[in-house]
Amino acid sequence: MKEELSVVGKGIPKVDAILKATGKAVYGADFSLPGMLYGKILRSKVPHAKILNIDTRKALKLPGVRAIVTGKDFPWGLKYGFTAITRDQTPLAQDKVRYIGDEVAAVAAVDEDIAEEALDLIKVEYEELPAVFDPFEAMKEGAPQLHDHVKNNISASQHLAFGDVEKGFLESDHVREDQFTTQAIKHGFLEPHASVGLWDPSGKATLWGNKQSPYIVYRKLAMALGLPPSKVRVIQTYVGAGFGSARSDPFALDFCALMLSKKTGKPVKFVYTMEDVLVMGEMRHPFHMKVKTGMTKEGYIKAIQAYVVADGGAYSTIGPVSIALPAFFIDIPYRLPNVKYDGYRVFTNKGFCGSLRGHCIAQLRWALGQQLDMVCNDLGLDIAEVSVKNALHPGDETPSGYKITSCAFTECVERAVEASGWKEKKEKLPPYRGIGMGTSSFITGVKLSGHNSASCVVKMNEDGTTSVMTGATDIGQGSSTIISQIVAEVLGLPIGDITINAGIDTDFTPIDPGTYGSRVSFYSGNAAKIAAEDAKKQLAEVASKVMKVPLEEIIFKDRKVFSKSNHGKGWKIDALIRYAQHNMGKESKSIIGSGSYDSGIDFIDFKTGKGNISPTYTFAADVVEIEVDPETGKITILKAVGAHDIGKALNPILCAGQLDGAWIQAEGQLLYEELKRDKKDGHVLNPSFMDYKMPTSMDIPLKNKHIFVESMDPDGPFGAKEVGEGASVAIFPAFGNAVYDAIGVRITDLPITPDKVLKAIKEKKQGKK
Repeated sequence: MKEELSVVGKGIPKVDAILKATGKAVYGADFSLPGMLYGKILRSKVPHAKILNIDTRKALKLPGVRAIVTGKDFPWGLKYGFTAITRDQTPLAQDKVRYIGDEVAAVAAVDEDIAEEALDLIKVEYEELPAVFDPFEAMKEGAPQLHDHVKNNISASQHLAFGDVEKGFLESDHVREDQFTTQAIKHGFLEPHASVGLWDPSGKATLWGNKQSPYIVYRKLAMALGLPPSKVRVIQTYVGAGFGSARSDPFALDFCALMLSKKTGKPVKFVYTMEDVLVMGEMRHPFHMKVKTGMTKEGYIKAIQAYVVADGGAYSTIGPVSIALPAFFIDIPYRLPNVKYDGYRVFTNKGFCGSLRGHCIAQLRWALGQQLDMVCNDLGLDIAEVSVKNALHPGDETPSGYKITSCAFTECVERAVEASGWKEKKEKLPPYRGIGMGTSSFITGVKLSGHNSASCVVKMNEDGTTSVMTGATDIGQGSSTIISQIVAEVLGLPIGDITINAGIDTDFTPIDPGTYGSRVSFYSGNAAKIAAEDAKKQLAEVASKVMKVPLEEIIFKDRKVFSKSNHGKGWKIDALIRYAQHNMGKESKSIIGSGSYDSGIDFIDFKTGKGNISPTYTFAADVVEIEVDPETGKITILKAVGAHDIGKALNPILCAGQLDGAWIQAEGQLLYEELKRDKKDGHVLNPSFMDYKMPTSMDIPLKNKHIFVESMDPDGPFGAKEVGEGASVAIFPAFGNAVYDAIGVRITDLPITPDKVLKAIKEKKQGKK
């Protein structure tokens, strides 16, 4: 029998919406402390050089300057990074700089203007070194080496093979090989990085900032500052979006705020300019891909092979995961008997790359999804029918060992086909109008080495309300609302009776890795559900005693606790809580529930690719309909339909918002965005939102249609899986396929600008394509 829900599954507004709408939410740049100083960072103006000397004497004499730090002020050679073998970053450059924008020194002054003026007075003596900006050039013998611990600038690599691809290609009726590329883009959040650091007399280093994963930040701060974790505290302010590791890792401003505070004895505040954000590291990896697909004339995929070179920029960061994730998702959402992947992440003298919504899975799916369409066109097959024919189903296990616990992929394709009018429109639209389909699958809580579990505490108050303390970070996606709904549902309370901590404090909140890898609803939601059930059990035991009914008879609903057999026989929940606190003699107690959750799956073997990287997976099928102006090359999105298997829509309003956000962010990479660089020294040519074009809310297709396909995952909280990140993947090949359907020419390199469209149309008319 289907569970009746009163709060979960309802479109409830965000619990922090009023605070944000009225300007009362304190974001990173809003936060201040009495007597605060202001910091600025000096960045390298050369792409690759040894640091011979940094002269700060003139800057220190400037009135209002209180302190300056350089790499020498931090523990020498103590580095931080994702894993032990990728720890290649220091808070400030110590031996050399590796890209234009690398952080060299930092100033604390009584105001920002003086701090900015002081930067011009710092003199840095460099010994310039040869630089390399192309990843293929960087891999060659004799190329300039950015780091001594790797060979040929290969930051990380991933190789896997299941089955026999050569045999699979021989069994295919049609095989084709194509190349695709994607560009570097930024996360595009409107709130810049901001931090306030205070190193108090006891030696405790406290950082306030807009962090996506405060516990990851505090561990890396401790690592690079040479402090025990107990001497580091991170307090999260409100966060104006994240979209990836741009807010999961500490940055130079975090380290410098703390070290300058230690020097001056005062709190120090840093707020990056948007130029800082666009110039410095953390952006999406540009991908160069060569992919090969073999298929039978009946439409069965026999083999897929991919060769990937990713431009990683100057430092490793999360690079090993970035180059591995495309490999781990090469054989899903389809049943593929033979797959092979070889991927290389390469150092270059540019800003470093990390995770961004759809973390590197989106790039490879741009290639694979288009090539699937190309093979289908070559064989006269329908990509929708081929997708269903090769689809994974519940209970399947992929060659890599992924266990498919819930899966409605076939239904996603069928419903997207129906809602978009696919059969009526495919290859039947007028000239310069096109329709395309893309499919995808995504993780729901990637499990990596290190800390993965989530925890939560639920305290039932004597007025009948409930306080929730979670370590999950709400960065705008609405996780505080989702967790509140879960707790309210378990305890039979309205959402208004739930309060939840607005930010994370690593000294007090339960430990949680933070918001990354599409894990929060699944991991932190399960932890909240377990904590609420613990509190409910405690109060139910009290009710069972005072009402003299069996424990299994107790029901929580509408702020009341009563028995199944007699709905009129019960207590108001506030009265029962007070009774538990004050009237049970030695058994009196506060009702405080706690819960922790880990999926229990084994860690994936990065060497072989075998294992189960996620406890469950989402699936999607997107259809996009576009129109191309043959005179200007402009592309207009007429309609977008997405059918997404998200397990259970815990809050349909928030789910729809996540899908809209995913699509418009993907639209930016598909049509507009590109971080452009000078070919001689690699500096960013468009370091402002005036020149770095992003889509706005006005660019969302007016005829968006989101279809929630609820497969009800057995392990998800109330059946839920992820929704916000995987939705950004299938749209990539769908869009590329729609462009081909409109103009008859395949554009394989992003972004699809009007110039590229016009060139393709012209070359087709001239018979060149």
